[in-house]
Amino acid sequence: MNKELAMPLPHLLLTLSYASLRLSAKMFPLCLTALMALLLSGCLTTPVSDSGGIGSVTVKNSNPSAIMAAAQLVFPNYGYTCSGGGLSSVSFDKNSNQLANVLWGSYGCPQTIRVKVKVVQIPGTNDYRISPKVYTVSDAGEAGFESKRALMGLWNGEYGPLLNKVSAQASGAGPF
Repeated sequence: MNKELAMPLPHLLLTLSYASLRLSAKMFPLCLTALMALLLSGCLTTPVSDSGGIGSVTVKNSNPSAIMAAAQLVFPNYGYTCSGGGLSSVSFDKNSNQLANVLWGSYGCPQTIRVKVKVVQIPGTNDYRISPKVYTVSDAGEAGFESKRALMGLWNGEYGPLLNKVSAQASGAGPF
């Protein structure tokens, strides 16, 4: 066999491998951008009635007053006190346990868990979406010293069962 013909084949393979790596390195950002666009476009097509995040619940044929009243009846049964309210939200506080004090607190500064329940009407219906947002609060109730930190969305899922009870009590109340 001719040695001159045998040598170029491995050299040719190495050259092709190098060229394909350079091409794939240039294509990576483009592929990543296309993948992100595909994933994000799915988020933009979610119906309002199905949104709200982890722990959110839909209240059928109701109104904000009935939902707030139901929340103020349900949450105290689980050790929460009402810490504030507005036209479209209400907040509840509960002293945290020792683990929460270790995770988020500091020495001598007990933590409070605050759940803010937001009420949003689903357009074109008498249905409302209630969504929890959970915070850990240092120095709760002390004006000027209170410090709250939002917890990750998974914590919101803990309040789905409570919000289902709120929904059961407030559903069917009808519009104002």
